[in-house]
Amino acid sequence: MKRYKELFEKAFSMENICQAYMDARHGKRSRRACYEFERHLGANLHNIFNELHAGRYCRGPYFEFVVTEPKRRVIHAPTFRDIVVQHAVYRIIYPIFDRSFISQSFACRIGYGTHKAAKYTRKVMQTHGSEEYILKLDVRKFFYSIDRRILRKLIERKIKDRRFVDIMMMFADMETPMGIPIGNLLSQIYALIYLNPLDHFIKRILKIKHYVRYVDDFMLIGLTRDKCLALRNKIIEFLTSLGLALSKSTISKVRKGVNFCGYRIWRTLIFIRKYSLYKFRRAVKAEKQEIINSLLGHAKNTNSLKYMLKIIQEENTNGKNIQIPKDYRPAYYALPG
Repeated sequence: MKRYKELFEKAFSMENICQAYMDARHGKRSRRACYEFERHLGANLHNIFNELHAGRYCRGPYFEFVVTEPKRRVIHAPTFRDIVVQHAVYRIIYPIFDRSFISQSFACRIGYGTHKAAKYTRKVMQTHGSEEYILKLDVRKFFYSIDRRILRKLIERKIKDRRFVDIMMMFADMETPMGIPIGNLLSQIYALIYLNPLDHFIKRILKIKHYVRYVDDFMLIGLTRDKCLALRNKIIEFLTSLGLALSKSTISKVRKGVNFCGYRIWRTLIFIRKYSLYKFRRAVKAEKQEIINSLLGHAKNTNSLKYMLKIIQEENTNGKNIQIPKDYRPAYYALPG
């Protein structure tokens, strides 16, 4: 396996730090943290450069808050300064590690995402009989269960640069013995790195043809029930070697469809989840345009979209003024009535 050296100098050159700042400010220029950083932009970028090269760089404190949808999670939001450094690291390591990821791993990757994962899942389901089975599994408290020592070993399989890895692991550190913070840019690729051995185990050792994973949710498609039971035990054993455990698992027939990455998927239909529709109706009633646009984007290319546009049409008929994003207007105006 090829190992990459001298990445510290490449990642923390002034040129890469400046480009990392451009990446970090994308979509954040209206935020106070970005504004404060830009007030003394030159000095701040040079301070980052000097502190890194002098070995004096320290991560700042996180701003912690709780989100409850789709489930309760503690978010650790880094300072803008740390976001710049994370982007400098990410720009270097993403292409290195992405080459090793399988094409059925869909989360947090350029050109992938929930839409592509759902489309792939339905396509695969269409190749199997309705009486074949799907084994769906979910890792328990994945981000909070990651063993940072194992993570470092997995990173060092690819990277032979101790100074650089030390900076990388600075953004994996937490007060708890296990886990990595949810909210860091780098946590996304750390999650991919950590479960990459599982992907290769399922594809290469277990020889599963139709497999799909989105973060810690994954499925094996087109099996017999007995094989599902046998494979589940082997996967549990492998996860144990990574310090992980299953939260839940289900075995169901292909004809019954599956809930995956925010969608309800059958061989011929895809709908967004019922809770998303409920959230959409509330947003329409309250005329919350940003939420409406987000959920319409989530429902793009699903069978839920026509129904959602009809809800908007009915509410606009009753006096509301909800705007339809340009991409959806042809479908909207084609609706009867």
